[in-house]
Amino acid sequence: MDIEDFVATPDVSELVQRFSRTGFQASHLADAVAVMREIKKDKDQTVFLAFTANLVASGLRGVIAEVIRQGWIDAVVTSGGSIDHDLIKSKHAYALGGFDADDKKLHAQDTNRIGNVYVENDCYVWLEKTVQPVFKECLKEKKIWNPQELIAKLSEIPTDPHSFLKACREKSVPVFSPAFIDSALGLQLHFFKQDHPEFVLDALGDMKSLSHLVLSAKKTSAIVLGGGSSKHFTIGSNLLRGGLDAAVYFTTAQEYDGSLSGAPPREAVSWGKLKEKGNAVTVYGDATMTFPLAVSALH
Repeated sequence: MDIEDFVATPDVSELVQRFSRTGFQASHLADAVAVMREIKKDKDQTVFLAFTANLVASGLRGVIAEVIRQGWIDAVVTSGGSIDHDLIKSKHAYALGGFDADDKKLHAQDTNRIGNVYVENDCYVWLEKTVQPVFKECLKEKKIWNPQELIAKLSEIPTDPHSFLKACREKSVPVFSPAFIDSALGLQLHFFKQDHPEFVLDALGDMKSLSHLVLSAKKTSAIVLGGGSSKHFTIGSNLLRGGLDAAVYFTTAQEYDGSLSGAPPREAVSWGKLKEKGNAVTVYGDATMTFPLAVSALH
């Protein structure tokens, strides 16, 4: 690719198309967009969007919300921390700082650091005051809730257009969170349960609706940002039907340590989580850059 290919590029879609003639991750990004375009236009696809909490904290929530509003995502799988950050950011802005910040100084200032993103303790004070009344309302309705139901209830809180929870509510997209209690919300539930021991969060309660979604699908595909429980719950649930038909991973994790986060699509084939003839691409790079480029190129 020549410098003229960049200077004269009219839009992101054309730029990414020109990436297909470039080596390394540029060509992978172009391939990922091609697979995503096929997934998006295939009406037989049941599409899972999986992502981790740090990406919501980073400011990517608006891009995620936009993808959901486009109407081609059928289910979201994410961690409890994503719910935390989406709720808080609907009310409080996070500040940008530096990776090399003085963490002792930040701690003294009641500020928490996520990379170069700063979250003040007041954000979590607001979260507590906001969600505790919601938990009380839930208990009045019934004693046993599954994560999907509870998240749907919490999704009534945010009103800003950048909220992925609000987008999911508007588009009737279920949100699954297998590690829901590993979050500030999990801690708030723990506090709530001290006074209300009859309240139960049924972690297995989501499996019935998720299994139905997977097994009733003609085809399934996944867009996976990052790794962890969000990634594994997505690809693992598709083992029930012999694997995903297509998958696109956006990640920085490597496979050398045997972690699930770094496991490439070909490893998923060995488990039956991705079909042997499944169409899959991995884009290595920070998803805060690569995913917005991919989404923009789809237009």
